[in-house]
Amino acid sequence: MALYHVRMDVKIPDDLDPDRRTEIVTREKEYSQFLQRHGTWRHLWRIVGQYSNISVFDVESAEELHEILWNLPLFPYMQLEILPLTRHSSAVADDTGRRIVESAPH
Repeated sequence: MALYHVRMDVKIPDDLDPDRRTEIVTREKEYSQFLQRHGTWRHLWRIVGQYSNISVFDVESAEELHEILWNLPLFPYMQLEILPLTRHSSAVADDTGRRIVESAPH
């Protein structure tokens, strides 16, 4: 398992046919919700005031993430920033959000 933070900034051209735009956005939503239901797209957060999001993906490899991103219908209109993540030694929760039970420091 590998976690990746992905920022997606979407810039659809203003002159794209409105029907084509609707079709692409609809397929994007269906694909992203499929990945969310299967636990691959763990978090999806809108950046306020922008056509952008911050997402966390849970994948087996960078190659799997690459394949997922390339298959996003909006991919041709995205600028991506990808950061691999690992658990911080000072974190009080594991990567699932569950609290870690341990004894207090001495």
